Amino acid sequence: MQREAVPVHVSSLVLFEFRQSVRLQSFRFSRDRTKGYSKTEALRMLEILQSNILAGRLMIPPVEDWAEVYSIAEELSTQYTAEIGHRSFDVLHVATALYLKASLFMTLDVRQKELAKAVGLKVNR
Repeated sequence: MQREAVPVHVSSLVLFEFRQSVRLQSFRFSRDRTKGYSKTEALRMLEILQSNILAGRLMIPPVEDWAEVYSIAEELSTQYTAEIGHRSFDVLHVATALYLKASLFMTLDVRQKELAKAVGLKVNR
């Protein structure tokens, strides 16, 4: 991870999704070596993530009220999903950012970015 002037804030939901994805790719590799990546690579990725957390480069703001996040997500889903087609986790990430009053929402997902912009979040390029 590049050195940032300030720590990057990531939700526990982002961390869960990343870790789950790494583990799933390791599983896929174990079944078909043309897919995913090895268990060794997966473990290394998870170690790097943990070292960034411990070094303070990643900060995890606490979500005190997940019920409120789900309520926000439900409102977003009702308002936007039927028209644009957002996945559950995308809606939850945006809802979490709104709940945490994020100053910047970073994503590489086009639909997630559209939703974040639609609800007034400042989004990376």
